Amino acid sequence: MKRVIREMRKLWPVYTLGGLCLLISTALNFYNPMLLQQILDQVIAGGQTERFQSLGLMILLVTLGRAVSGYFKELLFDLGGLKLAVAFRQQMFDHIQSLSYDFFDEKNTGELMSRVKEDVDNVWMGASFGLFLTIEMILTMGLAVVLMLRIHVGLTLMIVPVLPLLAYLTIGLNRTNVKVYEDISEQTAAMNTTAGEDIAGIRMVKSFAREKHEVEKFLKNNQEYYRLNYKQAQVLSKFYPPIEFIMNTLPVLLIVVGGTYVIGGRLTIGVLVEFSMYASLAMWPMRVTGWIATVMAQAGSSAGKIEQIFAYQSKIKNRPDGIKSGEVKGELRFDHVSLELDGMTLLEDISFEVKPGKTLAIMGSTGSGKSLITKLLARFYDASGGRILLDGVPLADYDLFFLRRQFSFVLQNVFLFSESIAENISLGQDKVMEQRELERYAKAAMADDFISGMEKAYATVIGEKGIGLSGGQKQRISIARAFARTSPVLVLDDSTSALDMETEKNIQHNIAEYSQMTKIIVAHRISAVREADEILVMENGRVLERGRHEELLALKGRYHEIYEEQMEFLTE
Repeated sequence: MKRVIREMRKLWPVYTLGGLCLLISTALNFYNPMLLQQILDQVIAGGQTERFQSLGLMILLVTLGRAVSGYFKELLFDLGGLKLAVAFRQQMFDHIQSLSYDFFDEKNTGELMSRVKEDVDNVWMGASFGLFLTIEMILTMGLAVVLMLRIHVGLTLMIVPVLPLLAYLTIGLNRTNVKVYEDISEQTAAMNTTAGEDIAGIRMVKSFAREKHEVEKFLKNNQEYYRLNYKQAQVLSKFYPPIEFIMNTLPVLLIVVGGTYVIGGRLTIGVLVEFSMYASLAMWPMRVTGWIATVMAQAGSSAGKIEQIFAYQSKIKNRPDGIKSGEVKGELRFDHVSLELDGMTLLEDISFEVKPGKTLAIMGSTGSGKSLITKLLARFYDASGGRILLDGVPLADYDLFFLRRQFSFVLQNVFLFSESIAENISLGQDKVMEQRELERYAKAAMADDFISGMEKAYATVIGEKGIGLSGGQKQRISIARAFARTSPVLVLDDSTSALDMETEKNIQHNIAEYSQMTKIIVAHRISAVREADEILVMENGRVLERGRHEELLALKGRYHEIYEEQMEFLTE
């Protein structure tokens, strides 16, 4: 909650004006009972009819004042809560963007979406409606009790002792509800994750005829969500009936006892009505306390979850004085590099050197550590041992953002944004590129033909994550995007796996034309790596073999086995 309070302090003008309107609105609430008492006792019972018009006008003005001040009270507190939510949401998104790769290994999309949307909205509700209703409740109850004591101590003492009981019930409701709501929030995140993954992967689900399985999986999440909400309903039903019983019994008791005082001449009917209205104002907070308790419990729980996100710090540290400019040629060197994650050694004693413009290829079975090498280049992870140098400078000596601009990545899992093809190819540029540039890079990636064949060509907006495009088409757009970045180092991580042999061959030829770029190619196909200046064969996080294509074949080792297997497959 400290972060919430700190952000609220920045909005003190809004909350101060809102608080002023709240004070005016609350004070005006107590004027109409006084005026009504005068109408009943002085005008109706006392015959002072000449005062009726002035008192009626005053009631009208007070009511109008309450409406205006109440409008601005809610508007200003809601504005403060909204500004707080916008600031929180932006800060959280900025923070998430700054976190290192390992954070996203631990967190799923559904959970993060719940934090950014649902939890921030709960803080908004707490910082707007919850806050001003809490203040209004305390002021109203306090002022009502003072005015009731002024009128009749005996009647007041009949009502006031019940208020602590109501407070006790409310505190019990709040304490129990917080834990239940936290469970509901966690289950909501889990349900969002399941639904999001199934919808995003609906084509895969249908192709494997997994609809029934996925429906059952979601049903389990949905039933757990129902169970937790039912548990919350049980909590509310346990505390609300006693509260409602007390709230409904007190007015009846007040009329009976107060009526005897009126009959006995100890109170006028106007004073009894005035007292009853104050009593209603004193008890009103109890009617909304349960809702306020829920809102504030949700806000507190959500603020805690948001704080957990902010508590994560990137393990990749960016030097403030890191290199931010200068020409980078693209010379890469791994010097006895190792990588450990969660106590497991994933890479061990990796060494190689790639001169500017040269090509290094990396092969190996699944899980051998090929892609981890590319992640180390961009400092998605930092090496546990050894050194990684770019142009003879350790990666950590570069500004992180400058460093990553030196690489053009075509990742194993292609991600395309729900934007036009032109915008996707221009990703990383200051603006969408000119048509001739788009065509040049798309032709190099063998993508121009199918793009030009679309009705809107490069202006075609593709679906979420490239839905509507084949795997090969997505890979070619991703390769065009990497070409367009024109960075010193091109990294292709299994980027042609969905392409036919002829298209792959043409793209490999075009890649070779970018002679000024250092190229790192991770692949399973021999055809993708055979022209490389050096090939590394990985096994269990270590370099098993290294050399050029012909040299590795001559070794009759693992590379030769892969070659024979692929040649046999092609000839079948």
